[in-house]
Amino acid sequence: MNHWTRPSGLDRTQSLRVEERVAQEWSAAAVLMVDPHGNLAAERGRPRLLTQRGSQLPEDILLGWFGGRPWFVRPVTAVDGEAVGWRDLDPADSDPLAAAVALTRWHATGPLCERCGESTQPDLMGARRICPRCGTLAFPRIDPCIIVAITDPDDRLLLARQGPWPEGRFSVIAGFIEAGESAEQACHREASEEVGVTIGALRYVSSQPWPMPRSLMLGFEARAEDGRIRVDGDEIVEGAYHTRSELAAAVESGSVRLPGRLSIARHLIERWLSPR
Repeated sequence: MNHWTRPSGLDRTQSLRVEERVAQEWSAAAVLMVDPHGNLAAERGRPRLLTQRGSQLPEDILLGWFGGRPWFVRPVTAVDGEAVGWRDLDPADSDPLAAAVALTRWHATGPLCERCGESTQPDLMGARRICPRCGTLAFPRIDPCIIVAITDPDDRLLLARQGPWPEGRFSVIAGFIEAGESAEQACHREASEEVGVTIGALRYVSSQPWPMPRSLMLGFEARAEDGRIRVDGDEIVEGAYHTRSELAAAVESGSVRLPGRLSIARHLIERWLSPR
């Protein structure tokens, strides 16, 4: 089951008395450390929590309550020691970790006020920012994008590799939604632009936060009109349709590496691998 279709384990409740509640529970707080690139301080592949918290710092961002205690992220200029990327972590902790990476990277940009151009300041313990000149509130920006698992009429799955990716790393087709475009229209456009595929049937599956740095991934499944592909040679440099047995053999041999288990890309691939 896709983790992101269940209720969030992170209680994001905010109120005017949130600072009072945090002061009472600070001694039990979990504090993560994240750098501006979204890397988390880690130990043996797991997020490392501050053991010596000291006093709460002005830059600490409240994520919410998770597992019965408040969770914070403390932005750092660089992670000291082992670091791990959000996409490589255990889904069990994904709710506060996704929020930590997204909020850290948003605050790091120091967004200007959209009304008067003044630099905004963190407010409500990092849940938003406020303009000190005109009082306008700013909330984290979210950029919607689509990701679509495309199969041909023979039910083979299309996997593709982007140019910057290492050899053997493949995934399904994805891209940002453009201005004035619906999510479904973005699926059609990206399939056509990247791999020269014309989509017929298209169905929404589920969504996932993707704080890389601030996206919301909308997942779809689609059926291509035929089995032909034509990679654009720019963003996509390699692509092919696979049967289930072909993909299983390629993964076992190491010639194909699939996306991490936390990603909606992996969820879409596994839905196809284990049809209902």
